[in-house]
Amino acid sequence: MRLSLLSFLVLPFLAAASSDEQMVLPASQGGVGEPFTPISYSGKPSLADLLTIESSTSIFYSYARETELSKLFADKDAKSTLLVPTNKAVIALPRKPHEGPAPIREGVILSEAEFDDLSKKNVERWVSAHIIPEYLASLLSPAEHRTLLDGKNVTFTAVGGGDPSSPEWTRVVLEGDIRLIAKKEASNGVMYILDGTVSLD
Repeated sequence: MRLSLLSFLVLPFLAAASSDEQMVLPASQGGVGEPFTPISYSGKPSLADLLTIESSTSIFYSYARETELSKLFADKDAKSTLLVPTNKAVIALPRKPHEGPAPIREGVILSEAEFDDLSKKNVERWVSAHIIPEYLASLLSPAEHRTLLDGKNVTFTAVGGGDPSSPEWTRVVLEGDIRLIAKKEASNGVMYILDGTVSLD
């Protein structure tokens, strides 16, 4: 009884206090009375959006977000082709991307800052090997395609025996043996999901 009476007496004061703390936000466009104009949407998600929702490639995206290269994934003007390995492919690597291709020589002691810097460089090299800075219209051309890693080119090779009516990406392999298992179109490029990783050699 006392609790209900107390809440009955305090409630008007709380309501008055909360209305004093409210503030009116200014209109984001134009003045009072002008109609709101919504932001137009292209209809397709960006590469960053696709990577965010694609759970099977979350390890690649986690590494990529550690680098400046990830800005490309949201850049509406960058028409990129991403070669994104599955989580299973990254886990199967004998040396993880942050470890680099070769172990540190025995007896060499690195400070924590030196180790972090080396790890970041290794991750950037690995991620950049998986980005082609152009939208590839056809994967059946025999040409080499330059990646963002200096000196690293990749090739797609047609595989025989495939159904000619199936999508082109299902009839090629990357670097001789890496299968493409999915293709996702974005507003700023295309993403191919791989069952392997691009080697840095």
